[in-house]
Order: sequence, then C-alpha cells, then structure tokens
Amino acid sequence: MLSLAATACAGDSSEGVPRGTEQDPRAASSAAADDSVAGRTEGAPEPRERDPRARVVFLGTSLTAGYGLPDPAHQAYPALLQARIDSAGWPFRVVDAGVSGDTSAGGLARLGALLAAPEPLAVLVIELGANDGLRGLPVNRLRANLDLAVTRTLAAHPDARIVVVGMEAPPNLGPDYVEAFRKVFPEVAARHGASLVPFLLDGVAGVPELNQEDGIHPTVEGHRRLADNLWRVLAPLLDSIRSRGAPTAATGGAR
Repeated sequence: MLSLAATACAGDSSEGVPRGTEQDPRAASSAAADDSVAGRTEGAPEPRERDPRARVVFLGTSLTAGYGLPDPAHQAYPALLQARIDSAGWPFRVVDAGVSGDTSAGGLARLGALLAAPEPLAVLVIELGANDGLRGLPVNRLRANLDLAVTRTLAAHPDARIVVVGMEAPPNLGPDYVEAFRKVFPEVAARHGASLVPFLLDGVAGVPELNQEDGIHPTVEGHRRLADNLWRVLAPLLDSIRSRGAPTAATGGAR
C-alpha cells in the first residue's frame, strides 16, 4: 500500500495532464498575456469580472489534477469539494493547481504566481511530497520546501489557513527513510499551527477497485474517497472562516 501511495503522483509534467476546477498558473499567465494584447485590439471583449469569493488553493500533483479521469474538471477531488462548498452555501472558490510529476521543489516554484493573484486567499492546501519519496530525494529537502511554502504563504496572506496533506514513501527505500519521510508532514503542520490530513490516500491506496488500471491513480470513486478524507479537515476550517466573515475581493484579503 505504501508503494502505491508514493507512486500515485508520479508522471511526466509535460504530458498535458488535464486540470481540475481552475487552470494551472503557468497557463493562466500565458492567457493573461493574450488578453492584454486583445485588450488593445478594436472590438475585443471586455475583461471578465473578477470572482469576489475567497480562494481555496490546492497546490499538488497528479492526484490533485485528476490524472486519468474522464472529466477531471468535475470528478477530481478538488472539484468534488467545490460541489460540497456550494451545497453548503459557503462563499469560497476552489483553485486546482495540480501538476503531474511535481516534486515539493516544483510546487514551491509555482507558488509565487498563486500568492500574487488579486483574489483573497482563505486556505492553501499543500499536497506535495510523494514524488520526492518516489525519487528518494533527501527528507530534509522536502521538509525545507514545505516549510518555505507555508512561510511564504503566511507572509503574503497572514490570515490564510494552511492544510498540510501527508503522504507515504515506498517501503523499498528502507524503514529509516520511510519513517523520517512520514514525520515531515505533521512536523511542518505543528511548526506553523496548520491543519493536517495524515494520509490523503487512506482507504484508497492498495484497493484495486478504487484505482485505475495503472494501480496507482484513483478512479472516480477513489476521488470521492479522497474528497471525504479532505472534507473532514477542510469543512470545519471553512466553517470557522465563514462564521467570522469570509474575505472577498472588496475586503482586500483574508482577515
């Protein structure tokens, strides 16, 4: 099960993995540049009105991107969580920033664009690390990258909340590495007072009927289980933010 957990996020980030609820920031930057040019062209459409809802950003890997699903924009776990948020009538917008094959260093490199967006940030969910474990990268590097991601986020959005999502390393790397890897996620969460999802693939890894033919990426039903695992932590967090007044574009940020 641990081997499956560690390889679930593996993949070539150049494969063009479909995104979930929101477009990846690198693609968004290109689109923004095109819009800028279009804005100088006669008859170009007016810029789209900015969504005033506070963002819940999922910075992650192929798990977050919904790799291999028929319709990741509606079936990946971030999209399923958006549906639950909407059903509750809460004013939050999920942003799926999942990229296949991303390591913690790759996710950290993409974080700046997400933090610079004009919309307020309510929650950052960090689903990174499985590819570090798959490649046997140093645990200290993983810890430093996750720690820096949290630090940069809180520096830019002091009142944003953080959710750290735990993963597992493959057992063939040895018990010392596996144990050190497992400890990183609760340590980072505790250091910053962040919320923790102990293991995203709990109840999914190693269950054939909940994974695709490759045995490592969850099926549609598997993503429903991932959404359940996240919702147990995310729901009370969002309810707390909502009860004290969720930030909107008009308020200028999280509070």
